[in-house]
Amino acid sequence: LQAALVGFRQKRRSQFDRVIALSPCDFRFSTVAAVRSFFSYNAVMGATDDGNFLQTSLKIAGVVGLYWFVSISMVFLNSHLLSGVSLQAPMFVTWYQCVVAVAACAVFGHFRTSHPLLESFPKFEYKLEIAKQILPLSIVFVGMIAFNNLCLKYVGVAFYNVGRSLTTVFNVILTFVMLNVMTSKKALGACAIIVAGFFLGVDQEGAEGGISYIGVLFGVSASLCVALNAIYIKKVLPLVDSDTWRLMAYNNVNASFLFLPVILLLGEAPEIATSDVVYSGNFWFMMTVAGIFGIAIGLVTMLQIQVTSPLTHNISGTAKACAQTILALQFTHTSKSAMWWLSNIMVLGGSMGYTVVRRAEMKAQHAAQQEAEKPAAGP
Repeated sequence: LQAALVGFRQKRRSQFDRVIALSPCDFRFSTVAAVRSFFSYNAVMGATDDGNFLQTSLKIAGVVGLYWFVSISMVFLNSHLLSGVSLQAPMFVTWYQCVVAVAACAVFGHFRTSHPLLESFPKFEYKLEIAKQILPLSIVFVGMIAFNNLCLKYVGVAFYNVGRSLTTVFNVILTFVMLNVMTSKKALGACAIIVAGFFLGVDQEGAEGGISYIGVLFGVSASLCVALNAIYIKKVLPLVDSDTWRLMAYNNVNASFLFLPVILLLGEAPEIATSDVVYSGNFWFMMTVAGIFGIAIGLVTMLQIQVTSPLTHNISGTAKACAQTILALQFTHTSKSAMWWLSNIMVLGGSMGYTVVRRAEMKAQHAAQQEAEKPAAGP
């Protein structure tokens, strides 16, 4: 892990932009492509000898495994906190995780010089002028994590990926409306597959009697906020010297304040005051771990991109989503119809197709730009 973080800060901005451009939604992919990317050592790392190949392969396997563990654990833990305990206060749960994220940023930033793993964390700061300029993004951020957790609470882990699958579609729409950027027909075709898979999934979940339409609505709202979040991030990053960790710290501090009136407006305060769960040490332990996982997922995501590539990261995310769905069904001893599975395949396949198309387009644009920048040949 220490070796993987060498050069992390220098490459972070360009890699972040590439991930946003490739897939602005949750990162999804096929197992076959993941295996191919895993063994494409020369393409990823550029080494040729067997010893280095084995060492790097083990490093990649460890980082990808860590990403899977943190991501899947965070989803299941949040699902338990939101619907598996007697306390019905989802905004309070989300607020506490933001507070933990702020505390973690402060602690990691303070000890950033004590260990190479913490070097990517900047010294914690909160300037009111910058916080005000970031506030519009923070409002979108609050909507994103709030609707995300509400979707998870009402639809469960098994349907969670389908319920939040429209992020890519909203990103295409918003980049056209807000940035006047056109999308290719191939990418639009991938989006059409995602939309078809989403509606098929809703139909099949409803046919089996397990659908929560309010949960689906929360999922659609979360997808819209994720797409907006990706656009606003690129606008405000220069305010924090393009440091995504500083931006995350500001976002979480702002969110910690913004969630307080939401908690009061939704009437969660009396529920918190009268609940016996808040006196349980186990409950607070799980809440704290969930908040730490919220920080860890950002670190392992960037670490996975660092040791592989943005495309491989998207492939890993898709495979993780498949495994997560299967695990959820195994835990609940639930079986689903072939059409239900087809909807998942369409959503994941469409997301992966969009990623592949966008990557090919970005490579072509980059090659054309390099060609245009070449000095003209002499007579």
